Amino acid sequence: MKNYKIAVLAGDGIGPEITAEAIKVLKVIEERNDVTFELLPAAFGACAYFEFGDAFPESTIAICDSADAILKGPIGLNHEDSKKIPIDKQPERGALLPMRRRYNTYANFRPVSLPKALAHFSPLKPEIIGEGIDIMMVRELVGGLYFGNKEMGVNEQGIRYVKETLEYDETQISRIMHQAFKLASKRRKLLTNIHKSNVLKSSVLWNEILEEIAPQYPDVKVVHQLVDSAATNLCLNPGQFDVMVMENMFGDILSDQGGGILGSLGLMPSACIGPDKAYYEPSHGSAPDIAGKNIANPYSMIGSVAMMLENSFDMADEAKNVWNAMQAVFADGYSTADLSKAGSGVKMISTVEFGDKVVEKLRLG
Repeated sequence: MKNYKIAVLAGDGIGPEITAEAIKVLKVIEERNDVTFELLPAAFGACAYFEFGDAFPESTIAICDSADAILKGPIGLNHEDSKKIPIDKQPERGALLPMRRRYNTYANFRPVSLPKALAHFSPLKPEIIGEGIDIMMVRELVGGLYFGNKEMGVNEQGIRYVKETLEYDETQISRIMHQAFKLASKRRKLLTNIHKSNVLKSSVLWNEILEEIAPQYPDVKVVHQLVDSAATNLCLNPGQFDVMVMENMFGDILSDQGGGILGSLGLMPSACIGPDKAYYEPSHGSAPDIAGKNIANPYSMIGSVAMMLENSFDMADEAKNVWNAMQAVFADGYSTADLSKAGSGVKMISTVEFGDKVVEKLRLG
């Protein structure tokens, strides 16, 4: 029997609620496979700061170091509560970026997926959605503006200033390109390269490296698109995209827009993969305004479990079963209040009830 250790970082806000539903799914997978999941809970984010004085404490680092994979809930507080934490210790700077750096999780995969049967969730017109949306965004995750040197101060004239550095080297670009090309070769053999080379020299180098790598994947068609044009086309014609590859900040923005065209970031899980370890998380925030109300949909957290099953534990069939189970719950006409409005024709259920129905579908499958 295989045994896998999973660090479970429930996070802040709605994190513990949706994490509990994801764990239900892992228990079902255990029941019908020759596998055990050793769950190792640990504090991460604002909750960790208030308990330990550090958003990514040493005790959590030790658990993550020992784990085969990390399941991470959303982190962060509302604007006012965030002020209670020093700027450099706030969850994103004090926990998330250090974790990415520690495990070198340079490849971020975010599926923007909406079957035709669930098109009613999207704000886009049915004729734009067509047969459904199926895009995989591949984002470089440990370089660029977010990881460059940062400086704030007052200059000699007494004027406050900020300076942040956008930096990439060819090794960083090359490795994310190979990930994107490999994925594209397994799908529709179409790769859209997102850049801003008409302004940014970082994009000039980005494109140069892509052109050098592309001949190694002759079956993949490459389409170049400026990031602002891509943002427009995601709304006007999302069907033109299959695999999209982009640098860190572009990926942050466009993947959130991807959630928008689906109707909610609550429908977008993600995988963050490094050479030795990966963590899996929803793309959305901690939603402190609805925390504790049992109305948050756990789709993105359960979907992150599906991505973990496939990418870290080589259980692609069970991953597919999890996706099918979640979509079957939606197809039966159920939704949670964070995704649908009252009177929209769907049957409203709670966070816990959605998780239970996913489990029920899994057991029937």
